[in-house]
Amino acid sequence: MNKTKTSLLLWLSLPVVMILSLITGPVSLDLMSIFGDSVASQVFWQLRMPRLLLTLLAGAVLAMTGAAAQSLFRNPLADPGLIGISAGAALSAGIVMVLLGSSVALLGGLLLPLAAFAGGVATTLLVARLAVTLQGVSVTNMLLCGIAINAIALAGLGGLKYFAADNELRQLSFWLLGSLNHSRWQDLLVLLVAALPVLWLLPRYGQKLNLLLLGEQQASLLGLDVVRCKRVMILLIALGVGAVVALTGIIGFVGLVVPHLVRLMTGPDNRRLLPLSGLLGAVLLTVADILSRLLVSPAELPVGIVTALVGGPFFLLLLTRRKQESGIC
Repeated sequence: MNKTKTSLLLWLSLPVVMILSLITGPVSLDLMSIFGDSVASQVFWQLRMPRLLLTLLAGAVLAMTGAAAQSLFRNPLADPGLIGISAGAALSAGIVMVLLGSSVALLGGLLLPLAAFAGGVATTLLVARLAVTLQGVSVTNMLLCGIAINAIALAGLGGLKYFAADNELRQLSFWLLGSLNHSRWQDLLVLLVAALPVLWLLPRYGQKLNLLLLGEQQASLLGLDVVRCKRVMILLIALGVGAVVALTGIIGFVGLVVPHLVRLMTGPDNRRLLPLSGLLGAVLLTVADILSRLLVSPAELPVGIVTALVGGPFFLLLLTRRKQESGIC
């Protein structure tokens, strides 16, 4: 598909899914009712609008950080969820949620995102260190590291569930499934603080990530400060993923699926890949959120389940293709 047509199609699809998201739900809305003093007006301005905006931001951040992680590790399977970054952020946030309880509201509601960010940074640094061998970034080491971190985080979260009070247990269990159900304006403001630097800076590192794909030695010869570039990427990825995980729980596979779809449409150039991944991520997560409200209406499915149902088979397809490309039957 032509690159310009692809961009235009994505931009045109954005307002369509936004309108669908705003009108989807157990309470029917019309244009006149949302400006009056009514239940419909409250539903629109206090529930659906902040939820839509938070969904758009979360989808854009997850997709763009996924694309950046794949370029940073020079591997198309480097999704923040698969390699343990999301799990590390979740464990750190879960510890704060259970141990501090109501005190999570400290620092103006920023304590939970800060904890998730710290967990995301620690996990990213660990993966970056263990995945590197003398031959470069090892896919096997990276995935095994992710499996180990996910297992440790799962055990830690299981322990937290065991010691949590009933309210904390319910909150933690539902949060781990990935949900946008309790989106509020204050949550949107918190995510904006983290998302804007990520969405602004990552596309500006597109050319540097292109150089990094050539290998660290070659990129250094071409004038790239490799160490500084990697540090900035790690901080931005951890900041974005940590903030999203803290506010929505674990929403998997967006960072894996979206960059691959964009590469199929426009190619691997990070100068286009990163912004278009953000745009497609916003669209696809909004679609997933709409489906989560429709599939079991009037109840609601956690959006993390919807993305996993799509992303799981996609990941298996990727592994199958890599196996075929390597000549293994």
